[in-house]
Parts: sequence; structure tokens; C-alpha cells
Amino acid sequence: MTFHPDTLPSLKGKVFIVTGGNSGIGYHTVARLAEHNAHVYLCARSVEKGTSAISRIKEMHPSANIDLLQMDHMDLTSVVSAAKRFLALETVLHGLINNAGIMATPFEMTKDGHETQWQTNYLAHWTFTENLLPLMLQTSKNLPPGSVRIVNLSSSGHWSAPKCGIDFEDTSLKKYGPWERYGQSKLGNILHTASLHTMYGPGSGSALAGKGEIWVSSVHPGLVETNLGEAVKESGSWTMSLFSAFRVFGLFLTADKGSWTSLFCVASQDMEAGHCGAYLEIHRRLMEVSWLSCAARDGKLAQKLDEWTRDLMKNEGYVQ
Repeated sequence: MTFHPDTLPSLKGKVFIVTGGNSGIGYHTVARLAEHNAHVYLCARSVEKGTSAISRIKEMHPSANIDLLQMDHMDLTSVVSAAKRFLALETVLHGLINNAGIMATPFEMTKDGHETQWQTNYLAHWTFTENLLPLMLQTSKNLPPGSVRIVNLSSSGHWSAPKCGIDFEDTSLKKYGPWERYGQSKLGNILHTASLHTMYGPGSGSALAGKGEIWVSSVHPGLVETNLGEAVKESGSWTMSLFSAFRVFGLFLTADKGSWTSLFCVASQDMEAGHCGAYLEIHRRLMEVSWLSCAARDGKLAQKLDEWTRDLMKNEGYVQ
């Protein structure tokens, strides 16, 4: 499959949200969407960094229509507040790119009582998406199939999740290392995609009943040169050596190219119903697998995780 962002159609009149939009893949995702006349909400934890990112994009594209949505993935109250603020401002939402993430960080718990990678990469995005789903379904009702889409950024790193897939007894994985915790969170993104596809994708009960259809996909962006790699410096000498070797052989993509798969999945006219629910990677390079682990293909595990997360977030008051 080949794709270039220049082939995107005019997105005038369409509204998108990109989490983690102030740097790396997210920044270029916002810039490319805005370049094609979309109204984009850039989510960032820091108002200063978010505002600076928007200014830089507007220097390249003066007519860019971008608004800042302040959101801290380490604080689920902030996540819900961001969703409510958006819902108070807009009556439609055509695309949600759950892009923000951290990788292989030292063990730490958030103020909400969850391990940081698990919350930042998975729980926060699940909660944000759940609060926005009613509007996305409403938006899709009177539009052609494929007009409303969700993209969850995952990683080939999902292979490093524990053998059980998701450790429901202790999702903090305190006894494990940073890569197992990262793997579990990225596996969560894939399983979340599978659940959303089952509930709202083509052929789902929601679609057949005319309640709305959403195209959902999970994305492995490739080996991309972003600030995520900073944590790798502290995660072990063998990892640093491996990443250094990748750089020497030019195996890293630029952050712009890292955004291309997300852009294809959220806005390309070449996206098809058959791509929905899939784990997609357009740029295939050495050591980048585009197939799924057994846990990532486990439909029962996806359902169990969705039920577990829904009960947890309801009990904590973050979803209805």
C-alpha cells in the first residue's frame, strides 16, 4: 500500500481531534490535516507548548484552523473536562486520533492510582473516546460510511506485554520492567480498537440499526524519531545499543512520515471498510512487524478488557 498526505481530499467542514499534538507524530498529523482545511483540535498537557505548536503550524499554513484543547493524560479529571469542553464547543466530530503516549518510562503511579504508561497510553484514551462516542455516532448517522473514524496509535511493542496479555490482578505490573508495562498499554490500544469495531464498525449492530457507523483502526507508525526515545536512554544498555544501530542504518522514519499511516486511516479516500478493525502499518522496515500477537487477536480478551475498563471508569466516575 502506498500513500502520501498530498493525496488527501479537502477536509473543509470536518472536525478532528489529535491527542499529543504539540510534538512528534501528533504535531505533523495536526499540520497535515490543517493543511487540507480541516478544523483541528490539538490536545496538549502544556498550554504553552500547545500554543507554540499551533503558532509554528500557522507560520507554514496561515489559514490553518486549529484550536487548543488542554488535557493531561496523567489526570483523568482533566481528560473528562477536555471532552466536555469540546462537546460544549462543537456539534460534530469526524475524526479522533488517539496519538499521545509515553514509552518505557520508570515505574510511577498517577494521582488516580494507575501506572503511568497504562493510564497515559490506554486508560486516558479509552475514557476520552467513550465520552466523545455519542457525538461521533450522531455525526455519522446522516453521512456516507467512512465519514467518521477513530485511530488508536499502538506499536509492535505490544509483543512485549506479559504472557497473559493483560494482568487484571495488577495492571500496574510493578514486578515487571518498563517494556512489559509499555507492551501491555499498547496491547490495550489494539484490543480497544477491536471492541470499538465490534460495537460500531461496518456490519455491527449499531451500523445495521442506523444508530451510526464508525471506522476504527489501530496503527503501528513505524520506527519514528520522536521525543519518545528519550526514555529509552534510561531503560537499559541493550536497548540503547539497538536503537543506536537502527539510527546508524537509517531505519528511523521522520516524525512527518510517522504520521502518514494515521492520516491514511483517519482521512484518506482510499481507506476501505475492509481496513476497519485492522492493525495497519504502511511503512514496512526491518524489525517492524505488521502482524499481531496471539493476545492482540483474542476477541474474548478484548471483550473482557472493555468490560473491566468500563466497570472501573464507571466506579471512578469518569463515564456514565
